[in-house]
Amino acid sequence: MVTVPARQGLEAVDILRRGAPSVGPVLHDGAGGTLGFVVPPGTAADWDVPGSACTRTDGRGLRLTASADAGHGTAPEPPVPGSGWLLPPADTEPVTDPALLRRALGEAARLLRVADDCR
Repeated sequence: MVTVPARQGLEAVDILRRGAPSVGPVLHDGAGGTLGFVVPPGTAADWDVPGSACTRTDGRGLRLTASADAGHGTAPEPPVPGSGWLLPPADTEPVTDPALLRRALGEAARLLRVADDCR
């Protein structure tokens, strides 16, 4: 999972969704300070985007399964306590492509810098 500040992450989600429906599940923390993008296992080995973190899973990956009492079409419980789904697994691609995410985060950072400089 790639974790980024919410402001940059929301911009990146918008960029990814405008370009193509190529964004996977996205978590938000309870306080709304960060977003987490579900990416393929092994992404952390080459992740180098400043201002973000990629969680290593030792090749196990992350399983997103609905609980037995959840209704059909219901998103599974978020894997991180105190978080919720911005984009649930049922409505998205299985994971976000790391190369596309890297580009979207870079574009988001540039857009936010320009917006901040205009203040």
